[in-house]
Amino acid sequence: MDTIDLLVNSVTTAYKKWRLDPNGRHRSWEHCYKNFHDARLQASPNYDYLSLQLAFYLASWGMYRGSSFLLQKDYRIHIPIVLEILKPEYDHLSGIECIALEKQEFQGSLKKLENVMEKYYDGIRRGMKGPHLKYGLSTTLITKILMGTLGCVPAYDRYFVDGIKSQRVTTGNYNISSLLGLVDFYKTNHSKLEATRKQLKAYDLLYPQMKLLDVGFWLIGINRDLYKNSDKK
Repeated sequence: MDTIDLLVNSVTTAYKKWRLDPNGRHRSWEHCYKNFHDARLQASPNYDYLSLQLAFYLASWGMYRGSSFLLQKDYRIHIPIVLEILKPEYDHLSGIECIALEKQEFQGSLKKLENVMEKYYDGIRRGMKGPHLKYGLSTTLITKILMGTLGCVPAYDRYFVDGIKSQRVTTGNYNISSLLGLVDFYKTNHSKLEATRKQLKAYDLLYPQMKLLDVGFWLIGINRDLYKNSDKK
């Protein structure tokens, strides 16, 4: 099966299944994204509540495991990043279309936000003792936050990376080159992807284009893992 058909079929099937559970963990992204989207339109956003939404979304998606430095902090640790993300200079990154990432101005805004986030979280991480210090700051954490709050890049976690690498769509390292590979994939398959995206909603919002790719390649990756494990039994 072609990559595009595999992705579309995987997403369509999974989304219908997820709709059956009003409290499934996949809703955590929807709650987070919707609240951050709406906060950009509010004169006085509730930063405490947004920080809680972000923390729970991250916890739903594995970022509060036992080895994570975040596990040693409360949800309000995210408030400075919530404040940063909601600055008007990043408005154009919210729900961004893939093709816009070809423009230098969008790449520049994304890189600036990433740098702020990396400096902040790495400072917290280095100020604590624990096994997390054996490794660098997780790219997965940064991309999961960007996906949860802005929907502008996929979360480069284990299964997503396996999905894009197995289909030879782009590289598994998070950088602008890898993102542009995803942009090319979206442009090439625009009609099929947009037809699928129109079926996917977070409250009254369509899933961003990058969320569609995030879900699709994550499903390809996790299904590959399940298939390999079933073979071992």
